[in-house]
Amino acid sequence: MSSVNTKEISKPRRRRGEQNQVISHRHRLKHRLDKATIAANVELQEQHRDFVYSLIALFMKLGLLAIFAGSFVRLGVASHRRIMRNIEISSALKHESQRLDELNFRFDRLFTIGGQNRLISEQDHLIAPNSVRVIWR
Repeated sequence: MSSVNTKEISKPRRRRGEQNQVISHRHRLKHRLDKATIAANVELQEQHRDFVYSLIALFMKLGLLAIFAGSFVRLGVASHRRIMRNIEISSALKHESQRLDELNFRFDRLFTIGGQNRLISEQDHLIAPNSVRVIWR
């Protein structure tokens, strides 16, 4: 008798229909969890893919920024060289223009009154001592 009492006390028996309902409810719950888990995994994969794409885009932007920065530096160096050459050529041109103006003035003075005497007096220091100067007329 004690064995019969223990069965009744420990677990009440269910009918066959009730057992199927409990199993199908557990199966549905497990199926729901699986769908939720799959959806969560898909969402995590999508987030991971978006993160990877964002990193790729970031590296591409950094690469383009580095290329642009290098180009601007090279452009600045080339511009600086051209400006320095321009300044050098301008100063040489200014010097040569002043020299040309001076020589033009001296040449024009040759054809004024007393220009021949001035030319001879200017060139006295160019004639070597004990030499003869020949002036063509």
